[in-house]
Parts: sequence; C-alpha cells; structure tokens
Amino acid sequence: MPKGSLNSLLFKSNCKSKGEVLDWKTRFENAVGTARGLLYLHEECRDCIIHCDVKPENILLDSNLSPKLADFGLAKLVGRDFSHFWHDAVGNLEIISGRRNLDLTAQDSSLYYFPPWAATQMQQGKTMNIVEEGVAEEADMEEVRRACVVALLCIQEEEEVRPSMGQVVQMLEGKMELQTPQIPSSAVRPPHRSDTSS
Repeated sequence: MPKGSLNSLLFKSNCKSKGEVLDWKTRFENAVGTARGLLYLHEECRDCIIHCDVKPENILLDSNLSPKLADFGLAKLVGRDFSHFWHDAVGNLEIISGRRNLDLTAQDSSLYYFPPWAATQMQQGKTMNIVEEGVAEEADMEEVRRACVVALLCIQEEEEVRPSMGQVVQMLEGKMELQTPQIPSSAVRPPHRSDTSS
C-alpha cells in the first residue's frame, strides 16, 4: 500500500512537526471504510471472520488514502452466531483524537488513559475537545458526534448494548438514530493487556 499504515499518518511525529495532520474528511472516510470492511468479514463473506486486532497499524492506505484491513494473524473463523465471542473492551478513539488511548507521558494525568476523559468531554457537551488540534476547526460537527458516540457504544462491556458492525456502519453514515452511550466501566480503567489499541 503506497501510503503505508493509518498509524504512520496519525502518529508520525515528523509529520506533525511539519503541520501535516491528517484532515477530518480523510479520518472519517477511513473510519467508515474500516467499518464496512469489518461488516463484510462479519456478515457478508462465506466464512464469518473476526479480525481480533483492528488498530491503526493494521489499516493500510492505498494511493487514494482508502483503508484496507491487514494482518489477520489473530483472526478467528467463527459461526454466524458469535454474540458471545471474546471481546476486549478497549475501544479506539485514536483516529478522532490523533493520540494513543494509553499515554503515560501525557502532562495531565487525567489523559493517561484517554477513553474516560473523552467520554466525560462528551457528557459535558464538549465533544470537539476530543478532536486533534488542527483538525477540529474544519471537522464536521455531526460526523464527529456520530464517530464519538459509536466509539463509546463499541467499548461497552455488556454485549447486548454493543452495536453490530451493520449498525456501526449505519450510525456512521447517518442512516440510523444514535443511541445515548453510557460511560462504560471499562473506560475508567486501563486495559489489562499491553496492546492498547485493538
């Protein structure tokens, strides 16, 4: 993939120092495109595939910056009824914020683990604070709100509250009414495993 991984564009420090920040339109299109790819794997391909390791490093970009899921090393082939499938509720607000979910170098200790801070900002009506500086100014407020709500719904611990990938795509595309997410209990503590961006 000629543009490398989404990770390299979100977190590459020398890009940020030159002011080359990935714009909101591209970020949102990548979120929707990745969700569509996961929907295909979950519901439309011959065998149901659960990726198990979706993170910016495993989203590769073609010459048009369109996302392609990669690295299926942890993927599982499962039956169509996989509602009880293992779920590590870490979530991924990284594409919105341009920062890692877990960052122990943050100056403010409330930002060490990003999801609870982001959830609190949403509850206080300050959703645009979540968007990376330099991107928020040109971001579509409604798209930001949809992306943040979907992210919080996807990290709920109760499986009956988490949306299917079909619902995720519909909510991101504005074709389905958004539910009001609770701050998940998983968002108030860091994940147990070292990989914090699945």
